[in-house]
Amino acid sequence: MNNNKPIKGMKGFTIVWIGQVVSVIASSMTTFGMTLWMYKQTESATAMAVMQVAFITPFLLLSPIAGALVDRHSRKLMMMVSDLGAVASTAAILILYTGDNLEFWHLYVAAAINGIGNTFQKPAYTATISTMIPKEQYGRANGMMELLRSGPDVLAPALAGALLAVSIQGFFDSFALILLIDLLSFVIAIGTLLVAYIPQPPKTVEGQRSKGNLLKESIFGFKYILERPSLLGIQLLYLVGNLFVVTGYFVYAPMVLARTGQDSLIYGAVQTAGALGGLAGGVIMSAWGGFKRRIHGVLAGWMLFGFSIMLFGLGTSVFLWIPAMVLFSITVALVNTSGQSIWQAKVAPDLQGRVFATRTLISWFTRPIGPIIGGALADYVMEPAMQTHTAFARIFGPIFGTGPGSGMSLLIFFTSFGVILVGLCGYCLPTIRNMEDILPDHDQLAKAT
Repeated sequence: MNNNKPIKGMKGFTIVWIGQVVSVIASSMTTFGMTLWMYKQTESATAMAVMQVAFITPFLLLSPIAGALVDRHSRKLMMMVSDLGAVASTAAILILYTGDNLEFWHLYVAAAINGIGNTFQKPAYTATISTMIPKEQYGRANGMMELLRSGPDVLAPALAGALLAVSIQGFFDSFALILLIDLLSFVIAIGTLLVAYIPQPPKTVEGQRSKGNLLKESIFGFKYILERPSLLGIQLLYLVGNLFVVTGYFVYAPMVLARTGQDSLIYGAVQTAGALGGLAGGVIMSAWGGFKRRIHGVLAGWMLFGFSIMLFGLGTSVFLWIPAMVLFSITVALVNTSGQSIWQAKVAPDLQGRVFATRTLISWFTRPIGPIIGGALADYVMEPAMQTHTAFARIFGPIFGTGPGSGMSLLIFFTSFGVILVGLCGYCLPTIRNMEDILPDHDQLAKAT
């Protein structure tokens, strides 16, 4: 009997997922350590923000090209190359740090390299789900992906903080140890990819028609979505909903700090509640898999999403903030898992790299816009209006108060209505409500001969 055969199906996916969990936790520990090191060197919040910009910019610039390359080449190879790029950047940081030559701009370069790797890995990893497991398991697999997103937020800061608190003197200190752990975690991640069977997607007629030069294939994802009203409709719902969510979410931290007199313990408790809620949501979705009609998980989920934001805006203490944040994070898992499962079922696997990269790119457009809108409204409109003797303050003051943070609370409350309307609009539009009936599953599409 041959014991060296690659591991297939849900078991193979689980092994790859475990490798990614180890790698993401270790990388999150590195990010935590880098953030502390950066602030110690620069004492600048702007400097740390630039590191985030360096990470996300490659995705915004290269995502369509990455999606096309993912569909052209082996997805296992694309994920391994992405991990190897991260190994190179982390190893370089470790060498520079232990040689006492590390400067803050080196972290910008490392963040950009990691961002490029993530640009290729994200569509490749998401697209492998539909080739490794049957569609009935999509919900569970995407629930596991939510655990992968939320778990590091709970574990990484605690683990990194504990290691950094240990005084290790000499050439190889605590931060260097974290970098070394990160390097070893990539070995585990690549090893799990080697033992798992990740089949290439079957070729479809539409996939063959979409072939062409790199430019044609790069813009194909936009064309594909625009030609399908149901996919375009649900993508626009996500775009609008994310704009409301990001606008409100950006001001939750200053709102909590303003209402509590800069109490970092309360702020930390609210953050931890959100991370634990995300972890719980991932566990629930992994075990349950979601509604049989996944569109209910999306639309009802958006409405529940809005309700949790409404509760958070109404809150003035942890007694409402914490349960609202837990509900918020659990609902994120429901919406993301259900939506991802629909796209995986409806888009042919040999097209998913391009389509998924385009879908994510459209969604991420709200990330730089929402904080600007939220910050401007909070600083120049809502906070001043709630702290002066205006009709606005007289109407809403009895509910939200008129002290510091009250305007931001009201802003969060207002954004919740936009989020709820997203779910309601989806139910009112048959193109979206009935999309699972309108669009055939990818296993019903014509295969190329």
